[in-house]
Amino acid sequence: MVTTRTRTYAWAVISTLTGLTLVVAAIVVPAAADIDVHVGISGYDPFPPLHANWVPEFGPRGILPIVVAVGVLVLWGRIDRLGWRAFVATTWVATWLWTFTLAYVDGPDGLSEQWMRRGEYVYDARRVTSVSEALSGFIDRIPIDAPDHWFIHVAGHPPGALLAFVGLDRVGITDEFWIGMTVMTIGTTAVVAALVAVRALGREPLARRAAPWLVLAPMAVWMGVSGDTLFVAVAAWGLALLAIASTRSRRAVPTYGVVAGVLLGYSTYLSYGLVLLCPLAIAVLVVAGTARALPWALAGALAVAAAFTLAGFAWWDAYPVLHERYYDGVASRRQYGYWVWANIAAWTFTAGLATWAAIPAGLRRVRERNPVAVLGCTALLCVLIATLSGMSKAEVERIWMPFTLWALMLPALLPVRWRTPLLAGQAATGLLVQILLLTRW
Repeated sequence: MVTTRTRTYAWAVISTLTGLTLVVAAIVVPAAADIDVHVGISGYDPFPPLHANWVPEFGPRGILPIVVAVGVLVLWGRIDRLGWRAFVATTWVATWLWTFTLAYVDGPDGLSEQWMRRGEYVYDARRVTSVSEALSGFIDRIPIDAPDHWFIHVAGHPPGALLAFVGLDRVGITDEFWIGMTVMTIGTTAVVAALVAVRALGREPLARRAAPWLVLAPMAVWMGVSGDTLFVAVAAWGLALLAIASTRSRRAVPTYGVVAGVLLGYSTYLSYGLVLLCPLAIAVLVVAGTARALPWALAGALAVAAAFTLAGFAWWDAYPVLHERYYDGVASRRQYGYWVWANIAAWTFTAGLATWAAIPAGLRRVRERNPVAVLGCTALLCVLIATLSGMSKAEVERIWMPFTLWALMLPALLPVRWRTPLLAGQAATGLLVQILLLTRW
């Protein structure tokens, strides 16, 4: 007789092997078929499916993330006994330390070098002398052949991302190292938002079980060095406040609902792909069992859209222009037939094989309206839609982080006795990526 424990183990192994097979295939196929999949930077051996190169390097600073990971594994039992507020604060500090020490393996340059590139947001933000003119003329500067065109990251996103970095510049955060520190610090609060959301939906014990998977996530490799880190935080807090609006007293609904809508609406002006937050927002409402916050959230989101439109930027006019620029560039040389599945392999480096192991358990628990299961599996659906769309070809290790955050909690549904070895595996994945590869972001 096959027991429930045996079935859980068998499905976890099958799912893990599926993820591992995709990773191996994504690495081997380009070399075996002599295909240039256009990732990494010239001068080094590329490492598809990641936008990275094989550049192994281990120095004394590599000890720091190992110390953090071991500390989390050893001390987590004590952390879990803390009161809720202290628990959440400690979880965020641990996440920050894990993210910071991974980035700092490369020294201060690990947090600053990417912000010095012309293709990053900082360069274009420093060229903005008038926000109103930047917004009203934003679409005209997207095409690569436009006079004074935006560079790759600003052109590839709505102006919300540019405005965020203009804001940092205006308040005096101009040094690239401190820009990196600020972005990383804000971004890592997304972990707090995820825990708040799960607890608001009625499951504090489940939020506590999910926390260590967020702390030692391999995704931290990119959370410490990418502008998309801001997107993760804004989107996560929007969903967390929507969860609060859906579960608090009726008097609290308008305030939390409108702010949630503003953050979720602004998310779509940070990245075009974050329209895929809609399924996650619906998932929050389904778990909460009520749509009473929906009208207020829509009002907040529409207010953001109206503000940008009145300022001269129409999202729906900009996207077709971006589509043309996207396919005028490297996207036209990245084969859909490879990337439609290799994207999932690249995503695996950020989510870890523990997340793959938990997918069957998550799918089984969706019918129970378990918040981790519903949000995690909805995030997987968003990832699937994104890769099928063809507008995600490589670089998804950073692009998909707003969705990956929620999938990372799925291992909380696995047996508790599996936690330590699987968490160690997650930490090892992040550490090996940082030490062996030169990631582009």
